[in-house]
Amino acid sequence: MTADTMGGVWTYTLELIKALAPFNTKVALATMGNNLSLRQREQVAALPQLTLYESNFKLEWMDNPWEDLQAAGEWLLQINQEFKPDIIHLNNFCHGNLNWGKPVVMVAHSCVSSWWQAVNDEPVPAEWQYYRKAVAQGLQAADLVVAPTAAMLQEAQVLYGPFKQSQIIYNGQDTAKFKYAHKEPFVFSMGRVWDEAKNISLLAQVGAELDWPVYIAGEARHPVTGETLELPNVHFLGILSESEIINWLSRAAIFCLPVKYEPFGLAILEAALSGCALVVGNIASQREIWGKAATYVNPNNAGELATAVTKLIQDEFIRNIMSFRAMQQGLGYNIQQTAYYYRQAYGQLLGVTNQKKSPEKILI
Repeated sequence: MTADTMGGVWTYTLELIKALAPFNTKVALATMGNNLSLRQREQVAALPQLTLYESNFKLEWMDNPWEDLQAAGEWLLQINQEFKPDIIHLNNFCHGNLNWGKPVVMVAHSCVSSWWQAVNDEPVPAEWQYYRKAVAQGLQAADLVVAPTAAMLQEAQVLYGPFKQSQIIYNGQDTAKFKYAHKEPFVFSMGRVWDEAKNISLLAQVGAELDWPVYIAGEARHPVTGETLELPNVHFLGILSESEIINWLSRAAIFCLPVKYEPFGLAILEAALSGCALVVGNIASQREIWGKAATYVNPNNAGELATAVTKLIQDEFIRNIMSFRAMQQGLGYNIQQTAYYYRQAYGQLLGVTNQKKSPEKILI
């Protein structure tokens, strides 16, 4: 399996590998994007069925990555020759058309083109055309393209299709990890406040209008300018550990992430499993995932966001109903189910009908 060490794909990858472990699945994990952190090394060390191949090759969405991508392709083929996997599972795009000699599953977690359209309400600029071509070649070469929602799959097909085969497999989480504690009167969110897609800045903007304090797990300092946000009623918690995030979510009455772009949203799922009432951006992927279990707001309308959060703050009855709905809906997105559908997909590509004979070695 290939994995980006710098975003939510990392969480997805580790959870999937753990869920595949009971089936004696051995995984060669090829990491790119950046070197692993100490915490990531600890996570890898806890998975005995995983063989780590680490690199810091650039990914296709980074500045001028093309030489790195070519070198990464040669490196991946060497791993393929050494590890001899049954299935290739790629969580990046540009290596789908390598001479693998094995079935290739490629997961369209997100992409620059769909991100740009959602955030800027316009097509991606011309300078990204080479990226679009490389992504399309990778996706069209894959034996199976998987997306975490129908919304993301439809966007990928419009931008990069047609594909040989495609399938929706919803992401999942280890539901037992999260807990419901006594809910306290605060609004919680998490992510980079400067991320235009997550749109946490809109929540920060309306924080002063809310009767409850707003706590945001993430840095208040801009990574480029160094500017630090100081806003009334908004408290930035910095980078939190997994156990700290679980604790904050368990106590938060409301979780707010008014996303402009989010193909799935593992952070939102974690909040739902913790019994938070959800306020999310009114976009196709979130409506698909959460149905009646979330409150939806226009991600470009601060007034609508403030009104929606205020209603939940003031109406405990509605807040409790939405908390229960979120938990019930969230339990449907468990990692065991996700792993089941991936095993089914692997088996079908290999012509295996008995899942007791599912692939034993995967390059992810």
